[in-house]
Amino acid sequence: MKRFDNINVIPLIDVILVLLAIVLMTASFIVKDSLNIDLPETQSTQSYVPEKDITPIYFHIDQHNQLYIDEEPQSQQFAQHFIKTLNKEQSIVLQVDKQATFGHFVQLIDALKQQQLDKLTILTKSSNH
Repeated sequence: MKRFDNINVIPLIDVILVLLAIVLMTASFIVKDSLNIDLPETQSTQSYVPEKDITPIYFHIDQHNQLYIDEEPQSQQFAQHFIKTLNKEQSIVLQVDKQATFGHFVQLIDALKQQQLDKLTILTKSSNH
């Protein structure tokens, strides 16, 4: 009988690479929903595809009316100052929880419009499940 002096590790490496790919793909979904914002439903929702050249800045308002900029909690005063520093061509994405007070949403839109930041995308979810 032939004796095996070595182990073929190529299939093991293939399995590990597949598992690594699965973990990396699911990790991006976990990070995306870390704020637990329940978006309002609309019937005319379209898929959001960010522009390739410009990284958008994300503004979030959760159900407790807490403002986040790129998932970092911020005060209204900081947001007002931050908005003044943005380029007019900056792409802005808004995620507002459906339980948030409408006044907070309007204040944010007003601050963005005062600085002529018109490249706004308001995220919603489709009501046609």
